[in-house]
Amino acid sequence: MSKPDDARTALIVHAHPEPGSFSTAQMSTAARALREAGYAVDVLDLYAEGWSPVLDRDGFAAEGYFKPQAEQLRAVREETLDPRVQDHLDRVLAADLLVFSFPLWWFSVPAILKGWVDQVFVMGAAFGGDHGIFEQAALSGRRAMLLLTTGGSRESFQPGGALGSLHDFLFHIHRGMFEFVGYRPLEPVVTYGPAHLSDQERAQALAAVRHRVTLAAALPRLTAR
Repeated sequence: MSKPDDARTALIVHAHPEPGSFSTAQMSTAARALREAGYAVDVLDLYAEGWSPVLDRDGFAAEGYFKPQAEQLRAVREETLDPRVQDHLDRVLAADLLVFSFPLWWFSVPAILKGWVDQVFVMGAAFGGDHGIFEQAALSGRRAMLLLTTGGSRESFQPGGALGSLHDFLFHIHRGMFEFVGYRPLEPVVTYGPAHLSDQERAQALAAVRHRVTLAAALPRLTAR
């Protein structure tokens, strides 16, 4: 994807199986807000692409004992990554902002999105090898944001609420996925319980998403890459 030197790119990785879902409408709203803010927006719809979440030896020329990260590192060095993984990795490396769009399932991301992270946050390219972790990882100097929906209400996800603090459930994503490979996480954009909202309330929720994403898009660059 070509772009002017001063332009910025956002990659949205979307994980919802229903095109008519509120989650998908929320993703489309965020994409429009980013485009209007001057971003080139790249959308990976994992279900539409039929992405397999399984990381196994079939993606590598492994013989004998299979250690996934060692095989990733070898594939990067030998330039033998699976072409589909390489394409997605290239799109990650081209983006200034990464957005994960998903419904909160079992207090985490859907399996298809976790499997995407397993395969595309490649050792030797996103971290490790010639890179470190956290501030020394390959994606340092970029931002990442969660765009999600929940089944429960806002009150249920507050500290002391029936389900517990939402930020506690998101910690493993912010720290263990985003920060681990160098991203600086932004505050998540959340719509609570859209299935229980009226049409008017859903429209208001999408307007709030648009506003939050527009504010995030206006943040200055972190560092030159």
